[in-house]
Amino acid sequence: MRLLLALSLSAAVLLAQEGAREYGRSMTNSRQGIAATSQILASQAGADMLAAGGTAADAAIAANALLGVVEPMMDGIGGDLFSLYWDQREGKLYGLNASGWSAKKMTLEYFLVKSAKTVPSTGIDSVTVPGCVAGWAAIHKRFGKLPWERLFAPAIYYAREGFPVSERIAGYWGRSVKALSADAAGPAVFLPGGKAPKEGEMFRNPELARAYELIATQGAAAFYRGEIAGAIVAVERKLGGAMEAADLAEWEPEWVEPISTTYRGWRVFELPPNGQGMGALEMLNLMEQTGLSQHAPLSSAAMHWKIESMRLAYADMRKYITDPRFVKVPVTELLSKPYAQRRAAAIQKDRAGCAPEAGDPLGVSGNTTYLATVDASGNIASWIQSVSGGWGSYVAVPGFGFHLQNRGASFKLDRAHANVIAPRKRPFHTIIPGFAQKGGLRIGFGIMGGPVQPLSHAQFISNLADHGMNLQGAIESPRFVEGPSGKDAPACAVRMETRVPSDTRRELEAKGHKVVTVGTYSTSGVGVGQAVMHNAATGVNSASSDPRGDGAAIPQGAPR
Repeated sequence: MRLLLALSLSAAVLLAQEGAREYGRSMTNSRQGIAATSQILASQAGADMLAAGGTAADAAIAANALLGVVEPMMDGIGGDLFSLYWDQREGKLYGLNASGWSAKKMTLEYFLVKSAKTVPSTGIDSVTVPGCVAGWAAIHKRFGKLPWERLFAPAIYYAREGFPVSERIAGYWGRSVKALSADAAGPAVFLPGGKAPKEGEMFRNPELARAYELIATQGAAAFYRGEIAGAIVAVERKLGGAMEAADLAEWEPEWVEPISTTYRGWRVFELPPNGQGMGALEMLNLMEQTGLSQHAPLSSAAMHWKIESMRLAYADMRKYITDPRFVKVPVTELLSKPYAQRRAAAIQKDRAGCAPEAGDPLGVSGNTTYLATVDASGNIASWIQSVSGGWGSYVAVPGFGFHLQNRGASFKLDRAHANVIAPRKRPFHTIIPGFAQKGGLRIGFGIMGGPVQPLSHAQFISNLADHGMNLQGAIESPRFVEGPSGKDAPACAVRMETRVPSDTRRELEAKGHKVVTVGTYSTSGVGVGQAVMHNAATGVNSASSDPRGDGAAIPQGAPR
């Protein structure tokens, strides 16, 4: 009896020691493929495609399509898509920009005639061509293995038969009732019985099932030239919008070369403008100018340098990023190490820089859903897709159960601004997928959340490279983000989760930062992330899913 008691106590001590970690979930590890998304049904759909012999691309498309059903305010076929895809056989990273352009009639004068001061944040004039479906088709053509129509089976099933609404999504839905009610087509679908569905209640969207059936059988043409395109143009005309049939039919996604920088032995990749990935890389270059690895990750010294790096990088990002087909973006200069050294010299060790101006790189030479999938061969899809703001433009497409994005709200009505509105121009984009490589380790990662994404990417990489965290710890670790913003917001404000030690917050306040806390595991404001990793030396895949969301990292089942 004493021996059993002693063994029990020893086991308890060992478990307590093993449990002394800074993150709550364990990392998912498998020799097979893994799908990590913000909603568990979507992760399962991706894992099922992997088990059926599909590639990481097949799994990502299936998971993304289902996310449009279960997280309709976040993403869907009415939005845009960006992807970084690692092809293991070729040993090459591919980039796809599937962000749509503005309508041909959407000129600066179009808005000035309406006496507009800014592009509306919602409504028909905030809509740009949705790039998602064409992006799916382009990636499937190059990297897919399973039949196209099979990828939509899970989304069609749950749209038609229904699913129980998850906790985080129910919260968003409940806060959107008033705005959803103002649209003509939306309430009948998204407010059944005049109410938002609560957590655990069943929700069905047979209209979206019909849209997916058309896409599954007719391909992307159904969306850009077929019946769905006709419905989009019809609602544009009804509401006085600018988009015409040719704007949809003539748009195509673009394969682009990823941009990158080095950080503490890692090479980190992002997509080039019109997305804001460049901001994450510049922030890493600035962070590299100090010994962050010598400080604890949540110390005031480490966080101060990261916050200041963020402010400098964001000032540059907001001035220079636009559609490079219209304005040359000085990417090479902004990402040069000499430019980072010059910019970092402005950071004061003990004083916050609250309103930095954009730098001059030419003076130096030289609400969103992210998912990640990895297959057994080591192919990786780093994938982000969004309708921009929650419920996008709040314009639902009659008969098809989805909302059009409001990405056009990112345009400016200032002739001198790089991101000024112009016909068939892609706006400044917030959604960005990330990728990192060190030796035989390759990671697809992303953290959704609008403008917080570049700084969240940089913090994730720092957690790995500076502080030795694993994938799960790096995703879960407390984050800081910008803001809040607005006329009533305090100057030099920065939001952070309450898991950041109170001593650190007090020390940051003493340096001039105005700290606003946002909760322990904030479900809004600091983003929700996923990550997958392939170890080429061992053949093992790993993944992490953010507990701030409703998702999980699910491996494919054992071969039968």
